[in-house]
Amino acid sequence: MLVSQPAERGATAISAPGKVLLAGGYLVLDRDYTGLVFGLDARIHVHVQTLPTCAGVILSEIVVRSPQFMHAEWRYGYRLTENDGGIQVTQLKGHSTSSQSRNGFVETALAYALTYISNLSHERIESASITILADTDYYSHAGTFKHVPSQAGTRFPAFNVPLRQAHKTGLGSSAALVTAFTAAVLSHYLPSDVVSLDSESGRARLHNLAQAAHCAAQGKVGSGFDVAAAVYGSCIYRRFSPSLLEGLNEVGTTGFSSHLRSVIEGTDLMSKWDTLINKSAVCLPKGLKLLMCDVDCGSETVGMVKNVLKWRTDNPEEAALLWAALQKGNEDLAGELKRLAQLPEDSVMDYENLRVIILTIRSLIREMSEKAGVPIEPRAQTNLLDACSKLSGVIGGVVPGAGGFDAIALLVEDKNEVIRELHSFLDAYKVDATEDGGANMGKVRLLGVQQEMKGIKAEDPELYWDWCR
Repeated sequence: MLVSQPAERGATAISAPGKVLLAGGYLVLDRDYTGLVFGLDARIHVHVQTLPTCAGVILSEIVVRSPQFMHAEWRYGYRLTENDGGIQVTQLKGHSTSSQSRNGFVETALAYALTYISNLSHERIESASITILADTDYYSHAGTFKHVPSQAGTRFPAFNVPLRQAHKTGLGSSAALVTAFTAAVLSHYLPSDVVSLDSESGRARLHNLAQAAHCAAQGKVGSGFDVAAAVYGSCIYRRFSPSLLEGLNEVGTTGFSSHLRSVIEGTDLMSKWDTLINKSAVCLPKGLKLLMCDVDCGSETVGMVKNVLKWRTDNPEEAALLWAALQKGNEDLAGELKRLAQLPEDSVMDYENLRVIILTIRSLIREMSEKAGVPIEPRAQTNLLDACSKLSGVIGGVVPGAGGFDAIALLVEDKNEVIRELHSFLDAYKVDATEDGGANMGKVRLLGVQQEMKGIKAEDPELYWDWCR
């Protein structure tokens, strides 16, 4: 069962996977094209429990903690606004343990979730304590991890840095956070007969609400593939029409609550969701594994996307040919993976066609990169991918998503000796700092993540008590 019912301590726990856009970077921004998205088994976990108070004391406060990081606590007051404006969330300053900086993703997700809850139920929203935990591979601070004694043997290390100083690996932490956070808050406050995340309609509403909150927190309407992967896991994704969310005003404005609900539930004839999510078209052959290799750097995605889209606008005919070729390559990749997965178990696996498809996609991406003047596959990443692809058992790899210096994705044969050799090679790999952008790359390492077909799921709240006390 996916629905996480409050346990004896009134607790709820939900997790959502990371993502890798293996094919379809930049194309996925346009509804005429699709993206091949794999979920990753690195998850963001959110635990919610009622905030204990003294008898007779009524609080309207929600405390959010991310205890793996230093000074990562945010306290919020909340109130129902007039004129159907929804739930206004305000960060409370002055607490010695609280961060004085704003966490836009948490604050927005909380306001959107509480607004939707208040529109569905007229029961009082009780105070709560919310704990956010991230699996190791979302961040590059491998050398600074430590397990405090009470957490020895668990999966969650202390990162020992403030959140703003953490180096992300590009696995989609903000989308996984907003999705898991939204799902946990909904599951905590609403009974399953109102919103059941175990049902198709419940997951659709979660998807729509998380998309709305994530876009609002980012200040723009993105493609949403990362939120889709957080809810549904691996899939072929075609984005929703941006106009669906462009008409939403801010929390607190007249009519926001009802408008949000109509958008989330698709009852507004002008706001019908047209997202297409195809899970059955995505699979990985039994003998292959999808791995991620971190370069401890990361990229400024917003600026890269802006420049690519400007080139596309300025060169529509040339861009149309390139986009069509990339879409064909992406479809060929998904089709070849599915063909291989459907072969009889005793078949001799030939990955040569898969190698050719990956190399073709990379060639087209480098063409886009050169013409748009954007380092989608920087020279340093090209050298790393080429070197990895020469190793026995490595089929090929790409710089996923918008490209740059996020973690690269590799398709490898699922054999211990292949993965050991890859580990050894990367441990000794030296970045050529003379190449363009090479000086920006840190230590190269293989992350401990792999593909994950499943999306949002309930967890046992008892697993998190050491971190939630």
